[in-house]
Amino acid sequence: MVVMVAWGLNVIATKILVTRFPPVTMTAFRVFAAGLTVLLIQWMGRELRKLSLKETGFICFVALFNVVGHHYFLSLGLSMSTASNAGIILGLVPLVTTVLAVTFLKEKMTLLRFLGFLLGFAGVMLTMLHGSRHTIQFTIGDFYVLLAVVTQAVSFILIKKSPLNAGMLTGWMLVSGASALFLIGLFIEPRGLDRLSTGTWSDWLIFSASAIIATGLGHMTYNKALQKIGASASSVFINLTPFFSMMGAFFLLDEEIGWLKVTGCIFIVTGVFLGTGLIEEKAKKWLSSAKVSHKVQG
Repeated sequence: MVVMVAWGLNVIATKILVTRFPPVTMTAFRVFAAGLTVLLIQWMGRELRKLSLKETGFICFVALFNVVGHHYFLSLGLSMSTASNAGIILGLVPLVTTVLAVTFLKEKMTLLRFLGFLLGFAGVMLTMLHGSRHTIQFTIGDFYVLLAVVTQAVSFILIKKSPLNAGMLTGWMLVSGASALFLIGLFIEPRGLDRLSTGTWSDWLIFSASAIIATGLGHMTYNKALQKIGASASSVFINLTPFFSMMGAFFLLDEEIGWLKVTGCIFIVTGVFLGTGLIEEKAKKWLSSAKVSHKVQG
């Protein structure tokens, strides 16, 4: 729950940072600082060890999706879209994760899950409605955020299969992914390093909070939960991020939050609970306990 609050508000922080700094170069430094934070915690806890060649290859492969793909597309998307839109679209991560789990991990698809996918899609469409004629405007920034959703969902499936502990996996994944992002930034933002020196103390305060709390500690904690309870179950909590992002955009960035975005957020949250099977799981447990209670009384 705490991680979801941090991630929701991190959308606001990232939106601010990409308007002050070159998006990719800034993201590379932010993610690298997050990775160093996690590795420092691992070293202090004496859990840091030498990686095998196979483990190194696996970490780099996951980093392509979880760090390079996700953060690259998210930073570009936020520079072209609103924080509230991005936060709501990011709420689709649980649904996309479940689709991938059904496709690649052979999890069961049910009628309620399919209904959840339809509600989630309808929610995204509602957030794209603009103007008095309520026409759908799917901007390139929104498309980039959707790509960030897909790459993160793919990484969650891979992380579930990881033999490494969450701390080591997260730390090295962030560091290696940030290094790749930095190289990309050198090509597409040739003056990116020079522009970083123009930041104010408040910009760097936001940068530090985003890197250490949301990205570093947040990803380490979430990946630990993901390995313990699975990709679909842990991704359910991400449905909370659109709410925190939307509230943050309203109070901190003065973005307009109309009834369409609120309705879209409700549709996505409802779709998440249906699509990830949470309601079915609770219903089965309730029916099972009711049957046991009935037998005992009988």
